[in-house]
Amino acid sequence: MRQTFTKSERLCSKKILGELFKKGSTAGSEQTTRTFYLFPFRVLYLAHPEPVGEPPLPAIVISVSKRNFKRAVDRNLIRRRIREAYRLNKHRLSSQPSSPAYIAFLYTAKQIISFEEIEKGMKLALKKM
Repeated sequence: MRQTFTKSERLCSKKILGELFKKGSTAGSEQTTRTFYLFPFRVLYLAHPEPVGEPPLPAIVISVSKRNFKRAVDRNLIRRRIREAYRLNKHRLSSQPSSPAYIAFLYTAKQIISFEEIEKGMKLALKKM
């Protein structure tokens, strides 16, 4: 598998983002957002509505809080590290029978941590999904 991060793997749809971040899902909806905390991330994800053969790789969004990191260069550095950790380890999702359709990685640490720590957290998060 090629280790790339294409446009189709980026989550851009405002409708899907709204659904992903919506507080309290309705009981009747078939798509419910699942969430968990795993340092340094809070991970939200939506499952595929119906399994159809080989599911494509999920679309992801990465969020770093402006409240915790005032300087854009710091937020961009963290985003780059998270994206690279995901790119190197996304093959773990394709090996699972039911991979999510959409994933949001919210960076929750209060300081900039090393790439090794981010990658360790990413591996655990992808395994947990």
